[in-house]
Amino acid sequence: MSRIGIFSPAAPGHINPMSCVGRTLQARGHRVTYFQLRDFEEAVRRAGLEYAPLAEREFPLGSTRELYAELGRRTGIAAMRYVVHWFTRETENTLRELPEVVTAAKLDLLLVDQAMPAASCVAEHLGTPFAIVSNALVMNRDDAVPPFFTPWAYSTGALMRIRNRLAYAAFDRLTGPLMKALNRRRREWKLEEFQPSKQTRYEWLHVAQQPRCFDFPRRSLPPNFHYTGPFHDVRVRPPAPFPWERLTGRPLIYASMGTLQNRMRRVFGEIAEACNGMDADLVISLGGGGTAEELGELPGRPLVVDFAPQLEVLARASLAITHAGLNTALESLAAGVPMVAIPVGNDQPGVAARIKWAGAGEAIPVQQLRADRLRALVTRVMGDPRYRERARAIRGEIRAVDGPARAADLIEGVLKR
Repeated sequence: MSRIGIFSPAAPGHINPMSCVGRTLQARGHRVTYFQLRDFEEAVRRAGLEYAPLAEREFPLGSTRELYAELGRRTGIAAMRYVVHWFTRETENTLRELPEVVTAAKLDLLLVDQAMPAASCVAEHLGTPFAIVSNALVMNRDDAVPPFFTPWAYSTGALMRIRNRLAYAAFDRLTGPLMKALNRRRREWKLEEFQPSKQTRYEWLHVAQQPRCFDFPRRSLPPNFHYTGPFHDVRVRPPAPFPWERLTGRPLIYASMGTLQNRMRRVFGEIAEACNGMDADLVISLGGGGTAEELGELPGRPLVVDFAPQLEVLARASLAITHAGLNTALESLAAGVPMVAIPVGNDQPGVAARIKWAGAGEAIPVQQLRADRLRALVTRVMGDPRYRERARAIRGEIRAVDGPARAADLIEGVLKR
């Protein structure tokens, strides 16, 4: 039995898939401990994993509620800037606390989210093997691949490559404080300085829950990088009561803006207005961003719930209207459901671009959202069978690979070295 520690940002979109991989390894006899903020202790324990607290002084119980509330009101560059500030605080605490934590826990391997470079930095410093896990979009840089935070289509043209480089340069300026904190400690530990502009090649292993069929063509991935498939498990999700009896049997449109950037009430109003009068049942999940009572009566009187059993609803859906979070997009594709994406910020524009590139849906930025524009996209995607055919083709590719099992196989390969 090996002792494995898990480290990821404090966000459900990272914790849920990482926990799925952790449970798979635990079922194979390994001792798996998730090091996370107190606010997520219940989620970790519900997943059946051992929990250990992290950064309790900087992020005491209840602190993420305010962080999420503020993030839920931001879009675009403002949202990204807020996330960078948040991650910089996490980075500084991780670099300060983690060496002692990892040493005391006598871990044989660290599973580190790609969005948490401080934890991999600590592993390098201690000489502890680690595996990088991409729970969000793969962040590796390739001149021909648009940055993960942009809505741009894939193109190999020279001008597009220049555009991509300029976008990354702007991103590097934005994340400067985080990189400064990281490299200050790397210099103290006599480690090579991390340069975002260079292609990062991790020594041990890099796995992604993003399937190969849901990424742009890449030409510069390292040999120890592996696409797998979605890290999803409905068995450990909290129960979400749902009034199934209110569905009429008409085509089902499921709308969710996720669990973080979901506090823009206008968006739900535009969605309801766009679907008003269609021969379909509209289900809106607020994802904890408010309550149906606070939202008030919407056009067409859709079925509005605080939380929905998402996988079960998607199994019945004809269309998903989504914020283009990677987990929701992959869950929709795993159900063979096409999408209309309304990306808000962070990697959501990049997910939306891949939805379009894969032929499984259309997208409209939240800043351009109007009911008439959204209705046109909903009508197009539901009316053209090619979108559903592409979604179902991707479903077949996803089912051909057991994502968590494949990731666990690769991780155990590191443990055997």
